[in-house]
Amino acid sequence: MNTANVLLVLYFLLTLAGCNVNAVHDERPARIVGPTEESRAELARAVSEMLFGADVMLAEDALTESSVLIVERNRIRSIENRPLSGRDLGRPERFRLVTTGDRCVLIHENDEARYELLETNCVPE
Repeated sequence: MNTANVLLVLYFLLTLAGCNVNAVHDERPARIVGPTEESRAELARAVSEMLFGADVMLAEDALTESSVLIVERNRIRSIENRPLSGRDLGRPERFRLVTTGDRCVLIHENDEARYELLETNCVPE
């Protein structure tokens, strides 16, 4: 590969990196407006997929008042339905909703995984 080709490849890679940096700066915390059955199902599906297929139960107003969603694990309970002491299996999972342009994107804060919500309307907070 000659010097001109190497410079062209480097220019291309730097341009792509610059685009990604700008996209992150354009992100703004968002909340869902006008939730529908489809958008609620999409949100639950996204959270479940980001938690490796875990069953999730979300409130109907999830992400409508705030850009942050906290999902707690089910606590192990006794036969009498009392939480078993010392059986906490981990910290709650945190998600945040952002807008990038006109897109709604759900971000899992633990690993920065992203899921674009196509059926959901959101607005910046």
